[in-house]
Amino acid sequence: MNTIFRKSMLSVAGLAFAGGVFAGPIAHVATPSTDARPVAVVQADKPDTSKLIPHGTQGAQSHIDLNDEQTANAKAIIAATKKAGLPERAAVISIATSLQESKLENLGHLGDMNDHDSLGLFQQRPSSGWGTPEQITDPEYSTTAFLKGLRQVDGWQDMPLTDAAQTVQVSAYPDAYAQWEQQAADLVGQYWNS
Repeated sequence: MNTIFRKSMLSVAGLAFAGGVFAGPIAHVATPSTDARPVAVVQADKPDTSKLIPHGTQGAQSHIDLNDEQTANAKAIIAATKKAGLPERAAVISIATSLQESKLENLGHLGDMNDHDSLGLFQQRPSSGWGTPEQITDPEYSTTAFLKGLRQVDGWQDMPLTDAAQTVQVSAYPDAYAQWEQQAADLVGQYWNS
């Protein structure tokens, strides 16, 4: 549509075209507010809490302060979740799982402290078919592998977090994931749209 025709049509419709941006009705004149109270700003781009924690948190919640590396790993999990086309809830489950398994640290082989051959953010095992050590210690790969497992869980979207995570991870401590749900939701809320 040519610019002159568009401006004419907008003018007829009672809208103004100013500097490349559509403004409100032509007759509307903004008047300064005499109320000097601060206005609350609502961030519309934050995910809805009811999507992040649809069942509410289960049990006592844990929280750790994150360093730059842990924060970068949380952001990598969010990016991989978005790249996989999955919703915010999948990122919450993934981050809570990683908080439980590694405290969001991309762990290499821990020698005698190692749980078998578990590695990376999700403590995935090469011997269990999760991938090579190099793959498992790549945050995007390990998250994608976890999400692939999550997608195979029927009804994961409607499960409590700990049930969905446990179905993928098959941990000796199946209820431990629940304690990280609030922190995981906070991280997704903070970084999903950044």
